[in-house]
Amino acid sequence: MEEKKLGLKDVISVSVGLVIATSCLVSLGQGAGTVGIMFIPAMVIACLFNMISMATMAELNALMPNCTGGLAQYTLAGLGPVPTMVLMVGGYLVSNILSGGVEASIFAYAMGETLGLPIPNFFWTVLASAIILFANLRGVDMFAKVQDLVSYLLLGSMLVMGIIGMFRLGTGQVVDQPAVLNSNPATIVSMTAVAFWLFIGAEYAIPISKDVKNANRNVPLGMFIGLALICVVQSVMVLGFRNYTPWAELSASPAPHLLYGNALLGKAGQIWMAFVAALAVISTQNSAVQGLSAILSGMAKMNMMPQFFTKQNKHHVPYIGMWFITITIVICAWISNDSSDKIEFLILVGSVFWMLSYICAHIDLLVFRHRLPHAPRNFKVPFGPVLPLIAIAGTTYMVINISTDPVERANIFIVTGIIFAILFVYSVTWIKVKMKMPVFKPVPMEKVLAMENSMYYKVRIARGIWR
Repeated sequence: MEEKKLGLKDVISVSVGLVIATSCLVSLGQGAGTVGIMFIPAMVIACLFNMISMATMAELNALMPNCTGGLAQYTLAGLGPVPTMVLMVGGYLVSNILSGGVEASIFAYAMGETLGLPIPNFFWTVLASAIILFANLRGVDMFAKVQDLVSYLLLGSMLVMGIIGMFRLGTGQVVDQPAVLNSNPATIVSMTAVAFWLFIGAEYAIPISKDVKNANRNVPLGMFIGLALICVVQSVMVLGFRNYTPWAELSASPAPHLLYGNALLGKAGQIWMAFVAALAVISTQNSAVQGLSAILSGMAKMNMMPQFFTKQNKHHVPYIGMWFITITIVICAWISNDSSDKIEFLILVGSVFWMLSYICAHIDLLVFRHRLPHAPRNFKVPFGPVLPLIAIAGTTYMVINISTDPVERANIFIVTGIIFAILFVYSVTWIKVKMKMPVFKPVPMEKVLAMENSMYYKVRIARGIWR
């Protein structure tokens, strides 16, 4: 048997690397620019809720270990096909595409501001997207090592520049401004919805659990430590913002890290943060193009998506999915181009989808607790149903209070409502016509696990069950 080589530090590294991105700095700037350093308590609350969600994911993985589809398969067994399709397409594909578009937009703005060339900022989005698509179509994961480098550079840059700002060690002018802009508890709690984006994605460390020593301890603990570490670093950044960046300018900037870097260390700080933004867009978009095209291909193999997503080119990559993901990311980047309001709006829309997917995970857990109370688990969320129920209530509150601006909140609900309505109609139609399955009846867990085998699809096609 091959020895497991990954330990606690590896899980922490993966968790941090998948959460940290330049779009997080936009949310950080928006939150701090609205309530000042009181955004730190909002971040702590959001971090705690995400820790509960990670514990839930760990228990679900303990029940259905090594599922490549993760949450999609948990929900298929827990709630049935329609919630699974709506969740997977809405909660993951839409959220990641929006995130990729925002990252590309921030990168383009950073390049335009730093280089000052007489070309539209959107040019940089198209150039980066074309390079990443070309590399992936040729089956070259040329950025695998860069992805680890990005996480360390972003986290390290945030920590160092936050400490410099917190202790007023920068070369820029110190700003005289109040530390607290709003201390109303209701406002601070509502800001947890903005803070939520700062901590999403840690669950992507779960798939490596099969290669981790003492996984039932190290995987949940690694995710918890990673989230706590991010919370500490981002809190230090907020304290640095207070001394060098006017709150109003911070909340209005489409790239707060550039604004802060320039205010703290001048042009050198701006160039450094622009370089990090370039690495971040490479990492984020490369992961999206590879990962989401694989998800589309995998769902197509289970007959949950059109079959053309399974088509591969001569380099054995799902090229149609890669083109689809790249084009949609570029469209989202074009929509949010150079606009802090549009970037913030897309981030909040993505947050709603991701929050709903976490709520669904907690419901899956409660269903399995009721349906399979004695099933073996090497990890279990403590205190019975208390923590999942608290997380459901808290996350629902964050969805309801996704924005402090009632007009923006209404627009977010309209956009997400339209997307969910389209996904629901598509899902019901597809499942009844193509998959020929009951739309809401949960699929037995053993059958879901059988779908991991490539023969599952071939057998159902051969028997005429699927077309």
